[in-house]
Amino acid sequence: MEPQSGVRGPFLVIGLGNPGIEYQWTPHNAGFLAIDRVAERTGATVNNRRCRALTATTQIAGREVVLAKPGTFMNLSGLSVRALVEELGATQQDVLILYDELALPLGTLRVRAGGSSGGHNGARSINGALGTEEWARIRIGVGPDGLERASRRGKDYLLTPMRKKELAVLDEVLDRVAEAVETVIVSGVSAAMNKWNGPAGNGSSKAE
Repeated sequence: MEPQSGVRGPFLVIGLGNPGIEYQWTPHNAGFLAIDRVAERTGATVNNRRCRALTATTQIAGREVVLAKPGTFMNLSGLSVRALVEELGATQQDVLILYDELALPLGTLRVRAGGSSGGHNGARSINGALGTEEWARIRIGVGPDGLERASRRGKDYLLTPMRKKELAVLDEVLDRVAEAVETVIVSGVSAAMNKWNGPAGNGSSKAE
């Protein structure tokens, strides 16, 4: 994703998940749910088919933004991401990926400028498709809480619908994810990391 000359194109925000109603409320679909929340807050509907994804074009802080949910399964997310990047001529600075993170507690978020996949199949697919790990991301914590849920690991947990109490926690953090997306678009990844990788990202106003 090398910088390109000419007029600056839209900012691309992509949420990862698995298509299909059976996966809608699972932890692994936190990225899809985050895109839906951003769309709701900006009055957009993510229903246009483009580059093997459902997309919407909206405005955030005066910037044209394309929201996308790949129609591939999680482990093939990179195919859609690469197609979107190429069609829109997006630069490295104008791409943001939202996805679930099992290693972070439910109700938290972290912004990163790049890095390894950390075992996440969607992130691994994007690294391979783009040929780089240097793409901005917001990781949405979905780590299980309590002995019963903590005893279930990996794929089984990630693909099991969340309970009402867990959905309530996720619902609250999705608002903060949407605000963090705006921070990235307006002020850049570094500013978003400074603002959200602490008490704000944990849903607390107290200093750590």
